[in-house]
Amino acid sequence: MPGKKLTLSKAGLVLVLTLMALTMFVPIVNLFARSLSHPDKVHLLHGYEIWPRGFSLINYQVVLSNPIVGRALLNSLFITITGTLLSILFTTLAAYVLTRKNLVGKTPLMLFLIVIMIFEPGIVQEYMVIKDLHLLDSLWAMVLYRMINVYYLIIMMRFLEDIPESLTEAAKIDGAGHITMFLRIVMPLARIPLLTIGMFYAIAKWNEFFKSSIFLSSPENTVLQVLLRQFVVERDTSALVGAAELLKNSQIAQLDFSSLKAATIVIAMVPILLLYPIILKHYTNGVMEGGVKE
Repeated sequence: MPGKKLTLSKAGLVLVLTLMALTMFVPIVNLFARSLSHPDKVHLLHGYEIWPRGFSLINYQVVLSNPIVGRALLNSLFITITGTLLSILFTTLAAYVLTRKNLVGKTPLMLFLIVIMIFEPGIVQEYMVIKDLHLLDSLWAMVLYRMINVYYLIIMMRFLEDIPESLTEAAKIDGAGHITMFLRIVMPLARIPLLTIGMFYAIAKWNEFFKSSIFLSSPENTVLQVLLRQFVVERDTSALVGAAELLKNSQIAQLDFSSLKAATIVIAMVPILLLYPIILKHYTNGVMEGGVKE
């Protein structure tokens, strides 16, 4: 078939995209290889080799043996999961309200939201608001922080506007209220945008470092990204010192800083990487729904 022929331009495009994918894939695999290499052989790992030299879990053992790291990991998961679910809920609710034709003052509301999106408040103002709400050094400060992103709200609005009005009109005739229409019609039909903005929210919540370092001060409420910066950027090895029995292990003195740093990055990276195949699976299935059936 003519459409199946591999032209020179398509081959060039495939080559370029493959090279671009390798520039992202190889460094990640190299981090795994370096973190899993044996302490005695890690110095043999040069450049971007993707196969570990020897095998050892001592790097992960050192990092995860610190109770602060485990606590920070749980805090990050709580902020990401809870914050993402609340953000999805309230973003969809706001989009549903703003797409109602009989909404009074819709234009001023949209102008207000766009101004907020363009002119973001400064860190001092945000800090004072968090302080007045008595949320300083509370995980809820990061859960509630920027719960609704105006850009994602606009994306959701554009999708909800494409839902046929006949569906909501039929629901109204059957006596359904706004809550019923939102839960029974809007939410099931909005699976694809919900997954999309949910992924965006989850990545933003998980990777948030700057505001976490300001709003969260105690070690009990720290997050993984703050510890990651202390160790990787500031080279503060005391932040990742593990249990006393591990410190007596002779292998600890032989650990390479780069391999220990790689293990720390992998621990912070794996949870969010696992999100992509899950989202992609449902996203692809959702796109295929409604296609032409024979």
